[in-house]
Amino acid sequence: MTDNAFDYEYPRVLSIAGSDSGGGAGIQADLKTFAALGCYGMTAITALTAQNTRGVRAIHGVPPQMLRDQIDAVIEDIGADAVKIGMLHAPDIVQTVAEAIDRHAMVKVVLDPVMVATSGAVLIDNPAIAVLVRELFPRALVVTPNLDEASLLVGRPLATEEAMQAAAQELLAKGARAVLLKGGHLPGDVVSDLLATQSGELHWMRGLRIPSPNTHGTGCTLSSAIAAHLALGQSLLEAVQSAHAYVRAAMEAGARVRTGAGSGPLNHGHAPIAMRLKPLR
Repeated sequence: MTDNAFDYEYPRVLSIAGSDSGGGAGIQADLKTFAALGCYGMTAITALTAQNTRGVRAIHGVPPQMLRDQIDAVIEDIGADAVKIGMLHAPDIVQTVAEAIDRHAMVKVVLDPVMVATSGAVLIDNPAIAVLVRELFPRALVVTPNLDEASLLVGRPLATEEAMQAAAQELLAKGARAVLLKGGHLPGDVVSDLLATQSGELHWMRGLRIPSPNTHGTGCTLSSAIAAHLALGQSLLEAVQSAHAYVRAAMEAGARVRTGAGSGPLNHGHAPIAMRLKPLR
């Protein structure tokens, strides 16, 4: 069959992240999100984890050459309209991803600086944090830290919306082109997230806190939903707002479902969308 027989392609999203054997976060959550939003998902696994809803038991890093080969194999054949980056546990893994972004001219890159799991397990080496900021902040379209991760990056606790805004500005000063700072760890009945850009725009997204013990993988799901909506052609602000709505709906749909004995997953498939088609270029 020749190329002339094809009229369409799928919106393609690549996740470069760690694997969660429990299925609630990481690569597994990303693939569920891509599929639910009508996109074709692909993966380049950075590390294997042995984990469940109660915690992480072990982490086994993938060699940098294997990660490089995964990325190259996918991009050189299938291509990607957007990329989500998650768990990068070591400096050489961060560097491998930075080089791949340049090598393949990746533009729509969402960086979720995964540092601490919901269970409290540390998922990144300390030396990798500085390399992550230096190499990937400027290469990403948006960086999506939660409050704990942002606190680690700026070196102080963040306990108010004013502190969140100041931290977002500091992260922009560190080279990020845009920052989505997630405020779910602040106390109160209202959850506030802040999107700040280098152009000076500030967009607050607020919603009533959803009472649920099932919050495992919310950050992974949000960043992968942003990447999916970018692949579908939305602007950054539109993609963030759409992803925010998707995560809240997935949390609400999964709030009363028991999966495991700890922090369970979201209901990624609460309202699946058929695979989108776009004209072949």
